[in-house]
Amino acid sequence: MPAPAQPGARSDRVGDDAVYAAVFAPDPDASSAPTALTDLTAARVLILNASFEPLHVCSVKRAVNLLMHDVVERVEDSRHVLRTPSTLFPVPSVVRLKRYVRRPHRQRVAFNRRNVFRRDDQRCQYCGERAHDLTLDHVVPRSRGGPTSWENVVACCRACNARKRDRTPEEARMALRRAPLAPVFMFTAAYGILPDVDPAWEAYLPRTR
Repeated sequence: MPAPAQPGARSDRVGDDAVYAAVFAPDPDASSAPTALTDLTAARVLILNASFEPLHVCSVKRAVNLLMHDVVERVEDSRHVLRTPSTLFPVPSVVRLKRYVRRPHRQRVAFNRRNVFRRDDQRCQYCGERAHDLTLDHVVPRSRGGPTSWENVVACCRACNARKRDRTPEEARMALRRAPLAPVFMFTAAYGILPDVDPAWEAYLPRTR
């Protein structure tokens, strides 16, 4: 593994801006969940900074473009390949920038219904069942002053919502599967919240993820 570049090292601002734009430009066709590899805008690739710090998750299409323009180098390949008439092109799973760029400011994940469901893996946080008719439940009811926030709102199936009514979990004798918290991500993604990651990425992600 090459020696990491020093995060504090000064670099050409114009060059940084160009690399930043290439890496963090949005994938307009990216979806919130991975699909078949034939959809190159949906498969996911982890981008590392030159210091091996995880920065971003992008599509295979963008990662291949960055490789072809010599912006990144391969670190890990997936088990898949892209076929052309004359060759097989290994699909990258992890790539690394060849020059260090300043990390963008981490933005708080937007609080909304879709992201709450993604955080909770589309499962009711009381019974654990997956459901297509999930609703939102205030752990401490709004009538008791409970806020509408990451820490007080969970995904809930309609049956559990009807059972809990305008009560706290303790009053309803319904235990939460886990404490609701605001999502914290160590890197950005064109896909919003990622409930799971490629096992090949684990070596590059903080243990506190």
